[in-house]
Amino acid sequence: MSKNKSLLKFNYKALDETGKQVSGTEMATSTGAAHVALLARGLQPTVVESKQSLLKFEITKKKVPRQDVMNFTRQLAVFMKAGVPIMEALEVIVEETQDKMLKNILSEMVDSLRAGDTFAAAAAAHPEAFPTFYVGILESAELTGNLDSVLNQLADYIDRDQKARGKVTAALIYPAVVAAMSVVTVLVLAVFVMPRFEVFFKSLNAKLPLVTRMLLNTTSFMGKYWYGEIAVVVIVVGGFMAMQRSSGGKARLDAVKLKLPVIGDLTETAIIERTCRVLASMLRAGVDLPRSMAVTAESANNAVYRNALEKIREAMMQGQGLAEPIAQSGLFPAAARQMFRVGEETGTLDQQLEVAAAYYGRELESKLERATALFEPAIIILMGVVVGFVAVALISAMYGIYNQVKVG
Repeated sequence: MSKNKSLLKFNYKALDETGKQVSGTEMATSTGAAHVALLARGLQPTVVESKQSLLKFEITKKKVPRQDVMNFTRQLAVFMKAGVPIMEALEVIVEETQDKMLKNILSEMVDSLRAGDTFAAAAAAHPEAFPTFYVGILESAELTGNLDSVLNQLADYIDRDQKARGKVTAALIYPAVVAAMSVVTVLVLAVFVMPRFEVFFKSLNAKLPLVTRMLLNTTSFMGKYWYGEIAVVVIVVGGFMAMQRSSGGKARLDAVKLKLPVIGDLTETAIIERTCRVLASMLRAGVDLPRSMAVTAESANNAVYRNALEKIREAMMQGQGLAEPIAQSGLFPAAARQMFRVGEETGTLDQQLEVAAAYYGRELESKLERATALFEPAIIILMGVVVGFVAVALISAMYGIYNQVKVG
């Protein structure tokens, strides 16, 4: 069956037998097949992806909701604990799955298992559902034979991650709504309200106050050159997306994001919480530290931290330990550095990382609350200034016209 499939080129990053990171290309019929081929060569894959055209990438880039992945993981853990063979368990879950995308993915995984792939390799073929750390933990679980307990750990991790993301989203909803309403209000004033007042004022041939002329000139410019303003927005958004697609551009954007007031602090705390959580989950599942560090680096959503974690892993492989390179990176606060050091010295790194993840989860929540408390009044004040300026401009114009008519 696989002989009829054409070979595709996959870019990969992997760890060799010495723990050194290597990269290259692999020809295979699927991502899962490339994964298996790399394992057969003694490499531990951290990233396996095919190169696609930009258009295709943008159109087809979809992800299975994390909630559905968590439910699947929890269901599979129950079947495995009950002694049901993984193939039969997957077939039953496929029948019960409502999400069409996940249903198709699980069906393809069943076919991959029938063809002789491991469960981890079958999952690796679908990064749109199973992230790198998930696959890495599965590989370790299959080697140690404790797949059922590891699946429960994975489900717990996804559940905690979802709750953390939900708190961030909930904290940002109200400020986002207020900001959006502010923009809509300004646009309505500029496009619909002010042009009518401008016609009215011109019909009276009255001399307008400076503040009114400033407002009318601004709204007139916005209405007259709307196409230019749209072009600027398109260029800015397009440039931002282009930078996000290139490794160098994304690295610069990520570095700038960390230096922004309030946002930088929130981003740093979120990354540290996620780093501790992923690393703790992998170590608890029995994945060795070099492999765990490599996968954790790839899981970081910030290029600055990803590069730093890769350098930390390299230093660790050279015998410098883990706590010292982390301290030298300058990216981890004192509390995190202390927990890494205690965990390394006492052999309880996974437990210390769990404590650190919980601590920084609470820190992120409190910082979000403070940021929201600052952001909301700032938006309201800005909106008040804009509306107040418009009101002063109109009232002063009407008062000036009234005086001119009265004198005349």
